[in-house]
Parts: sequence; C-alpha cells; structure tokens
Amino acid sequence: MRLPVPSPLVAVEAAGTPRRGAGRVVLARPGEPPVLGPGGADLVLTGQVSGQAGATHRQDGHWVLGVGEGAPADWRTAGASLARALQAEAERDGGTAFDVLLTPGADVRSFVLGLVLGGYRFRVTGEPAPPRPKAVRLVGDAAADEVREAVDLAAATALTRDLANAPANLKDPAWLASTAARLARTAPGLEVAVRDERWLAAEGFGGVLAVGGGSARPPRLVQLTWNGAATGPHLVLVGKGITFDTGGISIKPAEGMHLMRTDMAGGAAVIAALVAVARRGLPVRVTGLVPCAENHVSGTAYRPGDVVRHYGGTTTEVTNTDAEGRLVLADAMAYAVRALDADALVDVATLTGAMKVSLGVRTGGLFASDDALAAAVVAAGERTGETWWRMPLPEYLAEEVASDVADLRQCPPGPGGITAALFLREFAGGLPWAHLDIAGPARSDKNYAEVVPGASGFAARTLVSLVEHYGS
Repeated sequence: MRLPVPSPLVAVEAAGTPRRGAGRVVLARPGEPPVLGPGGADLVLTGQVSGQAGATHRQDGHWVLGVGEGAPADWRTAGASLARALQAEAERDGGTAFDVLLTPGADVRSFVLGLVLGGYRFRVTGEPAPPRPKAVRLVGDAAADEVREAVDLAAATALTRDLANAPANLKDPAWLASTAARLARTAPGLEVAVRDERWLAAEGFGGVLAVGGGSARPPRLVQLTWNGAATGPHLVLVGKGITFDTGGISIKPAEGMHLMRTDMAGGAAVIAALVAVARRGLPVRVTGLVPCAENHVSGTAYRPGDVVRHYGGTTTEVTNTDAEGRLVLADAMAYAVRALDADALVDVATLTGAMKVSLGVRTGGLFASDDALAAAVVAAGERTGETWWRMPLPEYLAEEVASDVADLRQCPPGPGGITAALFLREFAGGLPWAHLDIAGPARSDKNYAEVVPGASGFAARTLVSLVEHYGS
C-alpha cells in the first residue's frame, strides 16, 4: 500500500491583476458594518457578515473573509478558514478559481501559511481523491518571494504531518528512513545516509538498539547533511523517530495508544526542515539526525533494570522502558558531538507527558544551556507562528541524574520534563544546546488557526527559520 506522502496542497500565486472570470475574496475587518477591503465597494451585504478572523460569507458569487484586527494569528486563521470553505465548495460542485484582493499592509506570510495548511487532510483510502480547490491568486501588494517562502514553510509543516500521521503498520523504521532518503533526492545537494542495525551495533548505539530490540522491525539512523556554506557554525538537529511506542515492558494504557504513531513527530520535523532548507538553498551548514526505532513488547525487549551503553561509552540505568525517547536521542547527540564536529545542538521530541500538563497543547517546551540559542529558538517561533516557553534547568536537580549502578539513570525523580532535559544535557558535550519538548502541540484533536486534527507539524517551521538565521 502506497501512502500519500507528500500530500497535495492548495496552490497559491501572487500577481498584480485579477484573473478574468475568477471569483473575488474581499477581506473585511470588524466594524458595524464590517470594513471591506478592495473589491468590496459594489457588494450589498446581506445576512450575518462579520469581520472577525476566519468568518466567511458567500455573497453574489464571491466570498467576504474576516481578518480580525490583523495580528499574525488572525491572518493564519483567516487563510485557514478560506481554505476549508474552498475545499467544501470544490467537493460540492467542483469549485471556482478565486482571487484574494489584498488590503494594504496585509500579513501575506501568515495568510499564506493558513491558506496552504488549513485545507490539509491525510487519509489512507481506496476511494478517489476528492476535487481540490483551484489555485488561489493573491492580488495586490504581495511579494512573490514572500509568498514562495511561506509556501515552503507550509510545505515543511505539511510533510511533518504526513510522516507523523502515517499508520505504524506501514511506517516502520525502514519505511521512515527510505522515505527520508526519497524526499532528500528531491532537494539537490542534500546528502543522505541510512544506517542499519549492523552499523548501529558496530558503532555502539546501545540506546537505539535497546529500544528497538523488542520489535521484529529493526532500527535505523537517518543522517541528512546540507553544506550550503563553506564557513559558519555547524548546527545539528536531532529528532526522535519512534515509529510506534507501546511503552515496552512498562506498557502504556490502551486508551490513547493509537496516537503513538505520531511519536516520531520530532524526527519528522527534522526531516522536513532539512528538505526545506535544501530546496531553498540556504547558505548554512546543518545536519539532521533521526534515530528510528519501534518500542515494542517481546521476549527480546529491553527491561527496567538493564544498563545500556551509549555511543561514546556513557552508560545508563533503565528504570522505565516507556521513557525510550531520551535513550535514542542520547546516542544521536553523542554522535553529533564526537563524530560530526557540531558547534550547536537542538533536539526535538514528543518526550514527556509532563510538558503537556505544564504548557498545554499549543506551546512547546524549550530547555537550553545557552541564552543566545534559546532566544534564537523563540525568535524563530515568533517569525513562523509557533510559540515556545523556556523552562528552567535547576542545578539542584542535576545531581539526581547520577545512578548507583551506571553513569546515569534514565528517569531521575522530580518534575518529569525538567529531569528528562537534564538527562539529555549530559550528552551535549558542553556545546550550546536546546531541547524542544513538543509532546503537547505535536497533535491536535480539533481545528484551530491553520492546525487540523491529527499531527500538527509543530516545530518544522521553527527549525527552518532557526537554521536560516542562526549565527547571522
């Protein structure tokens, strides 16, 4: 069975003039009556027309679309709402080509993100694909390069969603690795290496091998390399690639376990970010590492009480096989430090339920050893519409990471998100390092702004923007 990766997306173009015969999308701001933008002078409004962000109203063959007060989130919400309205129309009667008549000062980037992502859907089905909306044209003061950049960021988000949404019976570590390699071939200059379980054993990736040891489908390590510049800092991104997580012997409750197909959302974000960076030809040096494994239950599964030897020799006492993500990340981080000559590290993972409790489902947790890197992550999120909240790394908890029988213990006592980050810090080699815990915002059960139910694609846009601006 072939999975629809990458999913088709709404096409968006920028032009100075509208198309003959195309419908209009007139933008509206709140007011009594709503304040209409270009193209609205001849509309006689009927019914309940609102300028609130995302409000849509069909009027004389055209659309009136509310953009609210004009904040970036308002523009993303407006774009997403329009995309959903056009999708419904296309499925109903084939749809019409529409031109969006932009208001002066429109936030084109945010609007395009919403427009491309709001109509996203992922389905594995034998039914024919439903009709898609025709290309949407933005008419007015829209810079083509700004539209193109927003489309690239949206495509990275959508690809992250695709990979995370894929069902785990089809998405084993080998599939994820081979799909990453296939996607890399669409971005000239992006190098890819896929390491199998024999290479992992020879090199001493004990964390990855332990986590993947309970599955009949062996682990992989994906390495994506983009050398877009001869000089400058070498940033390494590490993404958790657990293609399904039963919890292992420390097995999860049945309720909600089906969502664990998205437990590789961090790895998906890294893959998508590297593809986007390469397609845009950014003048940077960046490597993406995705340790891929399936955490399963069998006679060969690793156990609480085991001692795992990571790449580089550090040992970890296992106390909970459902805290597997930090074990695979530790191997990859140590490899980045020792073998790749990294200048800075960023890891991203659906790591702890504690962060979902702490920050909810729309904000990512940020831990960092370096203030400048932490500020760069926050700024990248602000540029791309993703919110991060920096969490503390109190030293009084760091001593809890030590083990009596090994160098480290996997699950130190204390606040779970913080102690997990303190464990990972041990593998950062003293480099500037940031840990992004996306356990909350990586998934959604409803529409909001440009997000749809299922995998959200959170973090991919932040990573692309971080790479583009880091060290500049």
